[in-house]
Amino acid sequence: MKKAIIVIPTYNERGNIKPLIDSIITTTSNIPNWEIGILVVDSSSPDGTLIEVKELQSKYPNVHIIETKKEGLGKAYISGFTYAIEHLNPYVLFEMDADLSHNPKYIPSFLQKIEKGADFVIGSRYIKGGSIPSNWGFHRKLFSVCANLFVRLGFMRLSTSDWTGGFRAIKVWVVKSALTHVSSYSGYVFQVALLDFATNKKAAISEVPIQFIDRTAGESKINSIQYIIQTFLYVLTHSSFIKFVITGFIGFGIDFTFAYLFISFFHIVKTTANMLSAEVAIISNFFINNFWSFRHKKIEGGVFGYVKKFILFNVVSSGSIVIQGGGLALLLHFFGDRLISLGFISIPSWIIYKILIIACVIIPYSYILYNKVIWKK
Repeated sequence: MKKAIIVIPTYNERGNIKPLIDSIITTTSNIPNWEIGILVVDSSSPDGTLIEVKELQSKYPNVHIIETKKEGLGKAYISGFTYAIEHLNPYVLFEMDADLSHNPKYIPSFLQKIEKGADFVIGSRYIKGGSIPSNWGFHRKLFSVCANLFVRLGFMRLSTSDWTGGFRAIKVWVVKSALTHVSSYSGYVFQVALLDFATNKKAAISEVPIQFIDRTAGESKINSIQYIIQTFLYVLTHSSFIKFVITGFIGFGIDFTFAYLFISFFHIVKTTANMLSAEVAIISNFFINNFWSFRHKKIEGGVFGYVKKFILFNVVSSGSIVIQGGGLALLLHFFGDRLISLGFISIPSWIIYKILIIACVIIPYSYILYNKVIWKK
């Protein structure tokens, strides 16, 4: 029989913790082949949450509790995970909010996904069958949806729909591997960091649709401004795609500069000049991507491996040159080589065409192929 421990961080949740634990026990008492335990991690609540849980322990022997300092959600989970691993021998660890926003009725569905091979199961509000509260204000709905969309696009991992939710089931091997990585995140960005780490470790990710319920007792602990800043900084500093895009802007600057020089000073035909400038940018991008964007899977194998990848990089990137040269030729043919007025300034049309080709075609094309061919783990 496998054991699952549901870790529940609390701070001033006396009004919610008893009905939550009662509901969990009722829901999980007859799940075949699973022993379910509950670990409450109380961050020194002054409202008597700890007293309430201790009273429940006399009724439910599978309820455990530890008390910690108030250091944020991430630190509470790390303390809970560590205690559970050292003392309770779980196969799976759950994350679950204490405010009754996560309905225990979904727990069996999480465990079914685990039994089918998932390493990390997410309770998703954004897939078919899931939802956020209809009575949320527009700004809160917008914040929730946009935060998830930003992370999904920032990491270019669109298959995972809910990055910020806190209802999860995770195999212990994933948590053990992730503890060092996530130990520095105290707030709600911990959720993003943990899932990012699991994805990088090739954990099998699965989702269960959940209907998120707004709390009716107590106060929300989330600091929206802090959360937004922390999430933005985490994605910015850990996303190879964002680094790749920044590298692309650098390459664009190099590309544009050389194209301008070739056309204006050397009087090279525009399509040829742009193909040459693109090759200069490709060489620059290879080095920046290898030592920055894809540093976590930097090219190995000595000089031979490096030269081989550099040649492959040029072969793959030659597609960018063909796309840019061919696209520019077509646009110049159909829309003309002229000045485009933007009111206060006029810009040569080839510059506009070039920007559109790079942004809409070359960046996604290059990122996908670089990941699959050059910097492939």
